[in-house]
Amino acid sequence: MVQLLADEIRRPHDIDTMRVAYDTVRDRYPHSMDIDTQAVSVSASDVLRHGHGICFAKSHLLAAVLRACGIATGLCYQKLGGGERSYLHALNAVWLRDQGRWFRLDARGNKPGVDARFSVGTECLAFPIQADRGQRDFAEIHSESLPSTLEALRQSRTVEELTRCLPEDMNAADRQQAETASFRFDHL
Repeated sequence: MVQLLADEIRRPHDIDTMRVAYDTVRDRYPHSMDIDTQAVSVSASDVLRHGHGICFAKSHLLAAVLRACGIATGLCYQKLGGGERSYLHALNAVWLRDQGRWFRLDARGNKPGVDARFSVGTECLAFPIQADRGQRDFAEIHSESLPSTLEALRQSRTVEELTRCLPEDMNAADRQQAETASFRFDHL
């Protein structure tokens, strides 16, 4: 299923493939919480099968599709929220081969108040960090999902249940994985 989508979006130039893949994942597959559904997507194939996913699953799909097109892609995380509850948010890092650098994309899906866009220059992410609320960007680029997010996705039977068990921050296993991450953003 992922390969079929990769074949559909592949273009002659990597940058065009990146843009089409990003727009497709962001716009064709809505965020589960925005459409009030209960099925939980974990993997890229789940997003394709269910037609939706939360940020973690959608980042899995974007990474899988771009990797199937031969484009290096990783997973990145932010700590969002503040006040009573914080939570992790997933997005992607994509390698610009001709410029020798990573840039981040957030295919979460737009809605009123959320306007993420494809940009290789200035980041246009779904959620700009508000440091005064305890939010932060994590600099690591992961080749695999954080253990805590996979556990929450796999153990939740419904999206409603998932909202109660999403990790608030990285746990010990996540931090250990972050310490061994091969790549980091220098500008965060």
